[in-house]
Amino acid sequence: MIEHHLDDDMLQQYAAGTLAEGWSVAVATHLALCPACRSKLSVLESVGGYFIDSETADETDVSESWERLKAEIDAGQIDKVVPIKKLSALDQTYPEPLKTYIGAAGGLKWRKLGRGAAQMMIPTGDETTTVRLLKIPAGQPVPEHSHRGVELTLVLDGSFSDEVSTFARGDVEMADDSLMHQPKADVGKDCVCLAVTEAPLRFKSRFLRLIQPMLGI
Repeated sequence: MIEHHLDDDMLQQYAAGTLAEGWSVAVATHLALCPACRSKLSVLESVGGYFIDSETADETDVSESWERLKAEIDAGQIDKVVPIKKLSALDQTYPEPLKTYIGAAGGLKWRKLGRGAAQMMIPTGDETTTVRLLKIPAGQPVPEHSHRGVELTLVLDGSFSDEVSTFARGDVEMADDSLMHQPKADVGKDCVCLAVTEAPLRFKSRFLRLIQPMLGI
């Protein structure tokens, strides 16, 4: 059972369509796993729909708008839809929409970070965040660190524990510069997470700070 959910502010921004793409990937993936947050989102969308219905209708000619949109697409001002490579080897560990993002990146491609840990960058069109998959070997910790901004971590497989709590599949941990922690994958299974950050981590180890640009974390 999922015990750690998205906060209301992030859900409200997602419902309103104002959340940046990087955060939205994590939110939508959590929603695929969490009935409770899907129910809350439905309420938020209903409230938003009520206010939209209450607005005065725009008298702009629909056909004129459609012709203008097609002209912008043909002129290259709006990107055309690009077919996404089909996925074959991904299981239910990676629900949609994350599965599609992984497929667009060419499939799972882990890059070793040392001590059995690995990461995979997830490209998005959002320059304000970095999105990545992280794999932590069972029973192993990640280096102790704090944050230069907000970090959202969504567990996809296995579980990890830190100074705050234990987080299992579907759980979300939100961290900021007030938290210094050392997440550790629980014994028995590797922990796979989706992590979204708006700034590089702040490692406690001086050595890790020196090699941090090479690790890309």
